[in-house]
Amino acid sequence: MSLQPYRRVLAVPGVRTTMLLFFLIRLPMTATGLTLTLHVVTDLGRGYGEAGLVGTATMLGSALGAPLVGRMIDRYGLRPVSAVCGLTSAAFWLATPHLPYPALLAAALPAGALVLPATSIARQVLTALVPPESRRSAYSLDSILLETSYMAGPAAAIALSTQLSSTAALSGIGACFALGTVALCWFNPPIRHEAETVTAERPPMREWVTPRLVGALLVASGALFCLIGTELATLAALRATGEVTWTGVVIAVMCVASAAGGIVHGAVRQSLSPLRLMVLLTVLVIPVGLVAGLPWWLLALALVPTNLACAPTLASTAEEVTGLAPPRVRGEAMGLLDAATRFGMGAGSPVIGFVIDHTAPGWGFAAAGLFGLGFAAAGAGLRRRRAPTAAVAVR
Repeated sequence: MSLQPYRRVLAVPGVRTTMLLFFLIRLPMTATGLTLTLHVVTDLGRGYGEAGLVGTATMLGSALGAPLVGRMIDRYGLRPVSAVCGLTSAAFWLATPHLPYPALLAAALPAGALVLPATSIARQVLTALVPPESRRSAYSLDSILLETSYMAGPAAAIALSTQLSSTAALSGIGACFALGTVALCWFNPPIRHEAETVTAERPPMREWVTPRLVGALLVASGALFCLIGTELATLAALRATGEVTWTGVVIAVMCVASAAGGIVHGAVRQSLSPLRLMVLLTVLVIPVGLVAGLPWWLLALALVPTNLACAPTLASTAEEVTGLAPPRVRGEAMGLLDAATRFGMGAGSPVIGFVIDHTAPGWGFAAAGLFGLGFAAAGAGLRRRRAPTAAVAVR
């Protein structure tokens, strides 16, 4: 395995700055869920269910708003849309420590709808900067950095919340959103490749939302459904054995395994398709339930194989969606991908939680894999369908 593909990507002007910028922008985003839960439970004196309602409202808002935000980026450009979304997010998180629970719940959905879609924008910018033959390596690097942010962000937020207060953590998240927005507007990276031909009018959705693209979105939803279900089953398994304090270590092992898989995916000349990678992800998580009652380090080792396919699945799905969408509507297409992943996350948690509540943690892993295979089957069926002759995949 050669690292030359990564050297070529990092040698492209603007790529290093872009990756560092979006790593910093996404860092506070990874900490929002845990910090908000701690605030609602500890400071507001509410239950975990009520904290979950706020998180669900935020996620539902972002899933509904992501395609619209992407469409606005296609139409008006990155800078004005990023300014509106970023400053709205900053205001929400700065105000959160001072809001009573009903006001917080009411504000969560509109705030989620206007959240800055950092991952979608990052991949759109990388598509504009990097030539087509190097995009798989670029997306893999982006997925690796995303895994790194998920290791650092929540840990920093928990430390700040426990050592100081959740108010300090939430205010810090708001300040980071504001600084990230200013930096993004200052750099204003390109969102389309200079060699791409962009049509003046937006093509109708029926021309570019082909069965294959919908299949790719289903693969993304299924992957996130499986991943969030796996994390929930992991937490439940560790609680059942009295080893919940090792949760952070186990999650870190999962992230490292995902990053390692992403490195290999971006370095090899030819990788598996998104569908095959997603099938590997789901199939390999099913037998993890057999070690659910064993010590935490055995559970961590059992989770390594499935997580090796995590970053490659996400990177290859992004690569396929950007290849299928015309440049004129790429922002909207990436917004649809963002919405699909959030739908998978939003559906995975209650479904797998229900399974665990009525059976045992080990069955949570099996359910995550089996439901994921259902998404894969639906995606495979759509991928086999031919789009109408009038459909235009690339312009």
